[in-house]
Amino acid sequence: MGKSDFLSPKAIANRIKSKGLQKLRWYCQMCQKQCRDENGFKCHCMSESHQRQLLLASENPQQFMDYFSEEFRNDFLELLRRRFGTKRVHNNIVYNEYISHREHIHMNATQWETLTDFTKWLGREGLCKVDETPKGWYIQYIDRDPETIRRQQEQERKKKQDLDDEEKTAKFIEQQVRRGLEGKEMEKPVYTELNRENEEEKVTFNLNKGASTSIAASSKTSSVLGPNALKMVEGAVKRKEPAHSSGQSKEKKKKSALDEIMELEEEKKRTARRDYWLQPEIVVKIITKKLGEKYHKKKAVVKEVIDKYTAVVKMIDSGDKLKLDQTHLETVIPAPGKKVMVLNGGYRGNEGILESINEKRFSATIIIDSGPLKGRRVEDIQYEDISKLA
Repeated sequence: MGKSDFLSPKAIANRIKSKGLQKLRWYCQMCQKQCRDENGFKCHCMSESHQRQLLLASENPQQFMDYFSEEFRNDFLELLRRRFGTKRVHNNIVYNEYISHREHIHMNATQWETLTDFTKWLGREGLCKVDETPKGWYIQYIDRDPETIRRQQEQERKKKQDLDDEEKTAKFIEQQVRRGLEGKEMEKPVYTELNRENEEEKVTFNLNKGASTSIAASSKTSSVLGPNALKMVEGAVKRKEPAHSSGQSKEKKKKSALDEIMELEEEKKRTARRDYWLQPEIVVKIITKKLGEKYHKKKAVVKEVIDKYTAVVKMIDSGDKLKLDQTHLETVIPAPGKKVMVLNGGYRGNEGILESINEKRFSATIIIDSGPLKGRRVEDIQYEDISKLA
């Protein structure tokens, strides 16, 4: 076999070495040297340069361990920040990408023995949000950069300013409606002194509002007008009714403007979706196969929600309690007429009654059964946005 043959042992060894990923047991962290095999590592340990490094390390071993630990932590967090940002990710994914770099610090040279210990330490120090699931440990970077904090504060200030503008608009519309109603109030009657032209004439009073003056006048002229007096009273009442109805119609028109603004706000909320949907007391189905056939495709009730993405569920058939991530669960659609809860969108958190199911569009129609929107009919809501109530 030729010297430059592609499949020669030397050529294979050179390709492995250039790749940078070799066995950790043959790596010397003090000298930062990667050996190819056990014999090479043994020869390196017997070399004079390695012995000198050991003498230096033996003088202050804690200093070297602290240095390697700090380098490992800084490089790991820098990769987590640049590559994943503030997303929730499995710690093993980040670690595998970290060790793919040839010049990385090996964990056996640090104060942490395992990746789990390092993950727990990050949570205790407040550098990351950590949580344990059946799939392993998940981490989420906490960005405390001053520029990021300033940007978040600006976004919150802008959001608060938008809310203030909306409140001002609502107050202005309410004032306009109040002024319109005040302008349409009926004029107060003018009371005059009662004078009798003839002392022998009988005076009669009618306490009905708006008709006392007309009836009193009719009593005086009853001998002259006769049955036409009743028609005059009816005509006066009829003339007042259209004016009152026109005021009501204007009031309805102004109220419809408020309703229109409320509908626009609800439309904005309806378009805002979140990447988490778990809610207590809903029925879910376990879809992961890693727990075995005992729990696969079985239904459970959510008893507690932890950090928005994790839930403690209780199996309906066996009563067992499990802690699962939302990616291992799916919603349950009941029969029409049963109660459901909206898990995402503008109606999130509202209870409703399932009216019908559209299997072709994978959607359903519900009627809101709680809150200020009670009685509203919502169409084309997706399967994953509702679930059966326990």
